[in-house]
Amino acid sequence: MEILSKVVYVIMLLSALGIVVLVLLQHGKGADMGTGFGAGASGSLFGATGSANFLSRTTGVLAAVFFVSTLALAYFATNRPHNIGGSVMQNLPAQTAPAPGTAPVDTAVRPAPTNEAPKQSDIPK
Repeated sequence: MEILSKVVYVIMLLSALGIVVLVLLQHGKGADMGTGFGAGASGSLFGATGSANFLSRTTGVLAAVFFVSTLALAYFATNRPHNIGGSVMQNLPAQTAPAPGTAPVDTAVRPAPTNEAPKQSDIPK
């Protein structure tokens, strides 16, 4: 199960990178205005409109792969085997007890003692 989730992570990462690249390669809506007047798009690899269809379909397929891989990772995360009857506290490291005959260490911070007598204003009436 662990290997399969790593494979799905890799597929998700590659599809996300592919979507980013394909979206950046596509032309905007206003970029098609120049192709109607012979702006040299007919000499491209896919013809005048073939590249738009190919890029948009490939982007759609990669988006579907991305969503399926996301759902698969969510399924893997929710259906992990759990230790039944276990406790979260079982995973804590064991604390060592102080050696017999030694006083426990006090970590509380207290003000340093002073040798001055309390002032008259400090004594409650």
